Amino acid sequence: MQDDSLDLNPNQLSAMAVLLNSGDQLMGELAALERVRPPSMTRVVNSLEARGYVARRPDPRDHRQCLVTLTDSGRQVLLANRRRRDEWLAVRIAGLDPAEREVLRRAIRVLEKVNQG
Repeated sequence: MQDDSLDLNPNQLSAMAVLLNSGDQLMGELAALERVRPPSMTRVVNSLEARGYVARRPDPRDHRQCLVTLTDSGRQVLLANRRRRDEWLAVRIAGLDPAEREVLRRAIRVLEKVNQG
């Protein structure tokens, strides 16, 4: 069975991850979280919607806007992609010597600091 996530680009996977982690989003909110312009996010959402990975529904607070939601199919594809990446990374880390793994362990704190900054 082919991993459908292999056909997704990083922007698509990232938008899906935001929806998984943060829940339904207005198109403008999703664009802001992804740091892209709304027209770019519209293209990403359109492509994901065509594949059945996201769906749009009216915003109950403002029916002029729509919320983007991750579908069950989208959730499955995203989680399969994460498992594949985790397995790949685990194999690479296992191939490092103990000193190299310790360097990575210490680097985690620095990377977390950069990510929060």
